[in-house]
Amino acid sequence: MTELSYTKLRITQQDRVATVTIDNPPINVLDVGLMSEVRRFLTSVHDDPEIRVIVFESADPEFFLAHVDMTLGEQPQALQELQRNVPTGLNPFQAFAEALRAQPQVTIVKLAGLARGGGAEFVAAVDMAFAAEGQAGLAQCEALMGIIPGGGATQYLSQRMTRGRALEAILGADLFDAKLAERYGWINRALPAADLDSFVARIAANIAALPDGVIAAAKRAVPYSDPDDGFERESENWMNLVFSPSVGQLMMKQLAAGAQTRDGERDLEHLLRGVSANYV
Repeated sequence: MTELSYTKLRITQQDRVATVTIDNPPINVLDVGLMSEVRRFLTSVHDDPEIRVIVFESADPEFFLAHVDMTLGEQPQALQELQRNVPTGLNPFQAFAEALRAQPQVTIVKLAGLARGGGAEFVAAVDMAFAAEGQAGLAQCEALMGIIPGGGATQYLSQRMTRGRALEAILGADLFDAKLAERYGWINRALPAADLDSFVARIAANIAALPDGVIAAAKRAVPYSDPDDGFERESENWMNLVFSPSVGQLMMKQLAAGAQTRDGERDLEHLLRGVSANYV
């Protein structure tokens, strides 16, 4: 594995399994720096034969990935950076998720805390996800910010669950616990929290130890559904909302009320819903 310097990731490797620990205090918000480091890591190991499985986990027991940084609209330089080298037909957040989905290694999320918005899209983009009962949670809470998901969720969720359930997740904007997420197909399994580490370590090691060629053959033979023009539809409808002045004003009010703070993020849906109701 190429030695690279990271400030928001900690990388370890053992027996062809790379473990990526996300460490972006205070709540692992998905900002430009973190997205750039994840992309850089994925590129660095893309053709590495000594890496067969990548496990993503969090240094923060409460938050896997909070969501995309809500202050990005106030950072024009950061937005320009995100737009660099984005494939035609995708917005930067879709491109980030698709880079995860296209990785040749098996990608696994070990979800012990909360993942919302772009963080939940990250979970849906990887090959497998396992979550801790009583601790993990997933939410597409963008509707409470006056927008829809813009990083692939409309496509990924509709491949993992029925249309009605995908719309429930997107428009209901509630936090799904691990058991409900498993029932709906958002994740592979919900496991007792005490068993999560050992289970993920075992399945990652077992996959990494398979004979040469098996992983690549399986990933080719079990394709993901091609969204066709789905990303374009998602991006168009997302952009029609996200660049509205009223959305920016709403997000600023939500930030002022405590979004992107540890206390506010523990019950983010309640906070967002309360500000949104008073803003309408």
